[in-house]
Amino acid sequence: MGVLSGNPKDEPLHYGEIFNLWEFSAAAKMALSTYQAYLYHAGDQDLKKIIDDLMDQAQREIKDCDKLLKSNGFTPSPSLPDRPSVKLEDIPAGARFSDQEIAAALSNAVSLGLVVCSQIMGTSIREDLGMMFLKIHAQMAALGTALLKLNKQKGWLIPPPLQLKKPEPVHA
Repeated sequence: MGVLSGNPKDEPLHYGEIFNLWEFSAAAKMALSTYQAYLYHAGDQDLKKIIDDLMDQAQREIKDCDKLLKSNGFTPSPSLPDRPSVKLEDIPAGARFSDQEIAAALSNAVSLGLVVCSQIMGTSIREDLGMMFLKIHAQMAALGTALLKLNKQKGWLIPPPLQLKKPEPVHA
């Protein structure tokens, strides 16, 4: 039996997998800090619920990535300190993010997260790692769908140019 056969958890991580785990964990830690700030800025209760869900998701990602790194002998990236609590009305109007800005930033972050998960799945040779990121991808996709629905319901979505009239086919 070769080094890459048998139980995937007993197989070594390759350098790309190590880097991807470390970088994904670091990004999730930064995202968690950002989500905390957005939570303080958000006024809409539905948006706050999605931010809470994204924070829970980031914490699961951090836990899973860091556990895998540690079990393979690698030190995870450091965590950022929690942000101090602040009330929305204490944030000056000119410094406050609007709910629409927050929702757009979150949608962008989720979209980027989906691409990163796909890239990690595509470069992983350990099945357990690929499956872990498949699970994260599915959870992010569900959060992205919830964000899209919220953006549409609240009138926050700014669509790109829409093709309202289809051009007539050209026959040669």
